[in-house]
Amino acid sequence: MKSSAGRPVVAAAGRARKPAVVPERTTVDVEGTAPVKTVAARAPREESRTALVRRARRIDRELAEVYPYAHPELDFDNPFQLLVATVLSAQTTDLRVNQTTPALFAKYPTPEDLAAAVPEEVEEILRPCGFFRAKTRSVIGLSKALTEEFGGEVPGRLEDLVKLPGVGRKTAFVVLGNAFGRPGITVDTHFQRLVRRWKWTDETDPDKIEAAVGALFPKSDWTDLSHHVIWHGRRICHARKPACGACPIAPLCPAYGEGETDPEKARKLLKYEKGGLPGQRLKPPQAYLDAGGRPAPPLGAG
Repeated sequence: MKSSAGRPVVAAAGRARKPAVVPERTTVDVEGTAPVKTVAARAPREESRTALVRRARRIDRELAEVYPYAHPELDFDNPFQLLVATVLSAQTTDLRVNQTTPALFAKYPTPEDLAAAVPEEVEEILRPCGFFRAKTRSVIGLSKALTEEFGGEVPGRLEDLVKLPGVGRKTAFVVLGNAFGRPGITVDTHFQRLVRRWKWTDETDPDKIEAAVGALFPKSDWTDLSHHVIWHGRRICHARKPACGACPIAPLCPAYGEGETDPEKARKLLKYEKGGLPGQRLKPPQAYLDAGGRPAPPLGAG
């Protein structure tokens, strides 16, 4: 069946029929049921503020069902490791960082150790991450600052974190939300792309995006919201060719149709565990493993 605009309209389906995102399963085909068709989204041209808030929160609820185990995809055991890993993740993948940091933290387990490191030795370890010289300066610099100004401890306040070399608001909120349990919105490239596609905001500056999106949700939701959006951007709503035909929130998306709408073709665009590939982390949370996710291979193993 098609809408007056010529787009396919979804068949009615209850929430219970939406599968979780696990390896080799998609949101468009559930065993034992007819394939779920894609929905034509209504463009919110005259959307009121109240309607926007409702739609945004519904998208987050839907994504929470699809990614119930969404988590930061950087391996870490403590705030220092998460801080360093997040700085290293600029201009590279979390997977590459996770494959690199075990050797770094084995040799330099504390800020004091990394602060006293020989830069050339750190550069060799960080070479796979790209921009290794600049990243070496950042991680050694922030380690010195932690040692000299914070007694070797990662501070739990935004205003202190952003003073550290190589640490901006995005990095600070990753650390605050996932190491200290303090809510924050992580505005990375995926987050920026998706919230603009969803017409949550027209802002382009990360700080303004953070403020605009934060105003749509309770502060307690900010950290999980960030995970849900980023996971969806990495797995389905890609930059160049989003998999619209495999998207669980197609009925709510004003940008539906920018990507592949055919369910079978869209399924082939899915990435990471939905495409049968391992996730980003070498040591993922147990909930992710229980849901069928697989750990990533170590460096040199794949």
